[in-house]
Amino acid sequence: MPTPSTAPPVARDAPPVPVLGFALAWISFCVLLTTVGVQDYLRQGGTDLWKPVLWDGSSLLVASLIAWAQWRRATHLDALLSQPWRWFGRSLAGLPLIAPLFVALVFALRHGVYALLELRYQHEPWGVVFRYEMLKFAMFYLMFTAVVFGLRSYAALSQAQLRLSHERALAQEARLLQLTQQIEPHFLFNAINTVAATIEPNPALAERLLTQLASLLRATTDLARSPQTCLDDELRLLRAYAAIMCQRFADRVDLRFDIAPGLDACVVPTLVLQPLLENAFRHGVERRTEMTTVVVRASRHADRLRLEVQDDAGQLTAKPTEGVGLGNLRQRLLARYGALASLSVQAVPQGGVLAVIELPCAC
Repeated sequence: MPTPSTAPPVARDAPPVPVLGFALAWISFCVLLTTVGVQDYLRQGGTDLWKPVLWDGSSLLVASLIAWAQWRRATHLDALLSQPWRWFGRSLAGLPLIAPLFVALVFALRHGVYALLELRYQHEPWGVVFRYEMLKFAMFYLMFTAVVFGLRSYAALSQAQLRLSHERALAQEARLLQLTQQIEPHFLFNAINTVAATIEPNPALAERLLTQLASLLRATTDLARSPQTCLDDELRLLRAYAAIMCQRFADRVDLRFDIAPGLDACVVPTLVLQPLLENAFRHGVERRTEMTTVVVRASRHADRLRLEVQDDAGQLTAKPTEGVGLGNLRQRLLARYGALASLSVQAVPQGGVLAVIELPCAC
């Protein structure tokens, strides 16, 4: 029997971020900067291509290590994403120490490679180098930090929306289950009244009906624990209910089922047809002594499932009012399907009442 879908649990730790996409973007950025550096070097008359590759490569290597460390550290600051100033303050707190460390490591790599090649790496005085390189790194670090903030904020927002959607789905399932379970006392009350009406005129029939009613209520209780079920289970329960009613009105009702083939697995709200059939008996069969024909139909039209209960005895008042059963059913259809489902009750020109439910066909 189909059960209501349950949204998967939502992680409540660090929000997911597009790590692979960011890594590919970072690699592309490094390749672009290196390419630009090589082209500038060639335009200035340089001939040793390894030099611009080393210069830019050493900077990008150290910057990548620092960026990776900053990325890892940013996962611990997600609680401050709603307070940007505090988030940026914590993220940039180490910049005065990281910037000179970056310059020292980059130039240590360059000097080391040159020394291995028995060459001397010449550059401007260290004071000028540190001021210029630290300023460049600070600009890079600020830009990178802003990108990290944007990515993690977007991921946190997406996670919050996913969690909200999950909670709404759970709330809707809870409401649907509550509405479904509200049918049980209403159904029990009407069923007991049906049996009670036979006790005095026919005690033997009342005893048989009580036995059948006990089995039916057990099945109803099990089925009502889920807001939806398959049409096959719904019809099985409906036939059990109809058997009780037909025994009481054995000489006054002709009940027929007209179910199109291939619909057994279609998902429908639990106890969707029982209120309609109950109304046909209460407002049609019980109110007259002549034979009443009641027909239960199920058919599929494209992607729509159409369920009908029609009798040739019921009458609609000028301003019909819905009872507990129909009112509850209408609320359940609205909560589950919104405007995609409908419930209508209309008079039949040749006499009687036709109740129709249309909903999306999920088979």
